[in-house]
Amino acid sequence: MGKIVNVVLSGGVGSRLWPISRFDNPKQFLKIFEGKSKSLFQFTMLRNENLVDDYMLVTNQSQLVMASEQAAELGITIDKQIVEPVGRNTAPAIALAALALDPEDVMFITPSDHMIGDEVEYKLAFKNALRLAKEDNIVTFGIQPLKPETGYGYIEYDSEDVSSFREKPNQDLAIKYIRSGNFCWNSGMFCFKASVFLQELKKYQPEMYEASVVAYENSEDGYIKKGDMEKIPEDSIDFAVLEKSKIIKMVKSHFIWSDLGSFDSLIAYAKDFGDYDIFEMVKGENVVNSYAMCSKPVFATRGIDHVVLIETNDCILLITKDKSEEVKQIREYAGKVNKNLL
Repeated sequence: MGKIVNVVLSGGVGSRLWPISRFDNPKQFLKIFEGKSKSLFQFTMLRNENLVDDYMLVTNQSQLVMASEQAAELGITIDKQIVEPVGRNTAPAIALAALALDPEDVMFITPSDHMIGDEVEYKLAFKNALRLAKEDNIVTFGIQPLKPETGYGYIEYDSEDVSSFREKPNQDLAIKYIRSGNFCWNSGMFCFKASVFLQELKKYQPEMYEASVVAYENSEDGYIKKGDMEKIPEDSIDFAVLEKSKIIKMVKSHFIWSDLGSFDSLIAYAKDFGDYDIFEMVKGENVVNSYAMCSKPVFATRGIDHVVLIETNDCILLITKDKSEEVKQIREYAGKVNKNLL
């Protein structure tokens, strides 16, 4: 049996957490947690340190230095890496990582920007996933849903078998999923042998497989050439492989999980984990459920309701709390006004 390798995916910019998340300091590297001592990337490395034999980082050039520096702060060295000159979504990223490993190595795929609690349940889910992966299955982690969330994809399941993958639903459909009792949130975490993933990719996405092989063979020290990367078809692992493969299994997971993909989820995390240094309540008479991430105290007039104010050194974001998912569009507008705000 090969090694167990935590393949850490780090390439996004956290656009829904703009303006604190930027190109030059994206969400996964922000030290705003536990008294501003650690980042989501560092939490990812630490929680898997005793579960795996090695790490592999899949990232881009701009994030490589940040990742290496933050890993070094923890005393962790990442020797294995895939550096993408352009992003082509998760399926090519994972394919390139798989090509760089021994065929029998078990890949534990984790995003670098999720927050997870309950170490006992996390280890139990990992142990179950590892068992299924060693039996030549492709394993996905489904999170026990706590509410009808519209910001996540869903997995329909029957015991360990996956029935279907569903895209982010509207509110009515999310409520229907929760009531049915056989849907989990799609965490974006996976576990499988390198050879098993590549065989399924070759079966269902031969063009992507062949282009990935060429790109890896032409790479140097994990650095993929831009021309080769651009020839790889772009797609997510869900669409490219998971929705087609017949060997998909799901581990129903009961640990606390959030992708912290919006200010709503960041506020919920601060409440659930007692990390009150991230936000302050907006002060004032009859001010309801309003939060600020600001260097100065924020006061509001009577009747302010469900407002979030985010201050950075070059701009201020003001949104109503229920519009947190629309920050990505605000970011795009701000970038047209001044590209330095990105």
